[in-house]
Amino acid sequence: MAKIRMNDEYRKKILNRYIEHAEGEDTQEKRAYLDAKASIMDLYESTFALAKDVVKRSYPDEDVETCQTLKDKYGKPLDVVAKDKCFYFSYAKEVHSLTDDEDEYNNRDLSEHFDFGLYGDCNGGGYNDDSGRKFAYALYRDELKAKDCNPDIFPQQAENQDNPHKSQAVEMNDKALGHGGYSHFSSDRDNSTGIAKDFDKQFYVDIIGVSHCRSRTIACTQNEFFTFQKFKKQKGMLISAHATWIDTITAQKKAMAMGLKAYRYLTEGVELMTELGVDCDEADLIKVNSTGLTMYNPQNLASMIQGMKNKTMTREQKIAERLKYDTVVVATDTSTSVN
Repeated sequence: MAKIRMNDEYRKKILNRYIEHAEGEDTQEKRAYLDAKASIMDLYESTFALAKDVVKRSYPDEDVETCQTLKDKYGKPLDVVAKDKCFYFSYAKEVHSLTDDEDEYNNRDLSEHFDFGLYGDCNGGGYNDDSGRKFAYALYRDELKAKDCNPDIFPQQAENQDNPHKSQAVEMNDKALGHGGYSHFSSDRDNSTGIAKDFDKQFYVDIIGVSHCRSRTIACTQNEFFTFQKFKKQKGMLISAHATWIDTITAQKKAMAMGLKAYRYLTEGVELMTELGVDCDEADLIKVNSTGLTMYNPQNLASMIQGMKNKTMTREQKIAERLKYDTVVVATDTSTSVN
């Protein structure tokens, strides 16, 4: 029976089948991502409870109710009560706690922007960076995948400048999450819908003042301030864990694509998938004959791809993997010489 030759359509099928498998594998990188995802939601609840207490110290319920009563009586001129989910928290450093290189005038008061919304920034850059988007995509990755969106676009395009492919993916993700842009004044004026709206509405607090949050800095203690900073750092850790996991998938995909390009016949592709632990039927896929390059021998390529995940290894594991690799190379070279 004649061997089936490889073409681009078959290579794509094999590659997509493997990526689906790789994303479902229980690897160290994926577990780190899932752990970061779970921990940030626990931290959200406790940190927002603290933020709510801090805000209410500056804007007590009775004052909010008084302002609301005056608004109801006098109308728009006294419309100074609003709900918000982002705040500038500040604490005053004691003069004796300043380091030698800190200027007393410029460093005595520390303030920082903290946004509890889904698209809230994680780097202190306000809404001028993509950290909020990266967080939202990492948190709702499964939901975005279910809507045929690409939540992994930022890690995949980390080394590329803005381009139409990236812009289109970002636009689709934002639309699927219901992100409609944030108000410059108060978050109850945002026009988000769906997932973004449902997420954000959990974190509104009544404030007095309708200008943007920077103009209403709210005092807190040093410990409270550090808790808010820890919260923002944890959001960044989810972004990092997501990127690290997707980087391993991207590396595997690249190695697979290179190997598949070198193959000529279906039997090699099926063998590769089998070595990688992926069920593969010749009736569904195709494959390629070896080019003679040891690197793309199915066993060797499978070993290399497997090494792109679960990277934390002991010294003994590394030695064992190297001996296994050398054994396969020697056997392959011997077989090639005999032929």
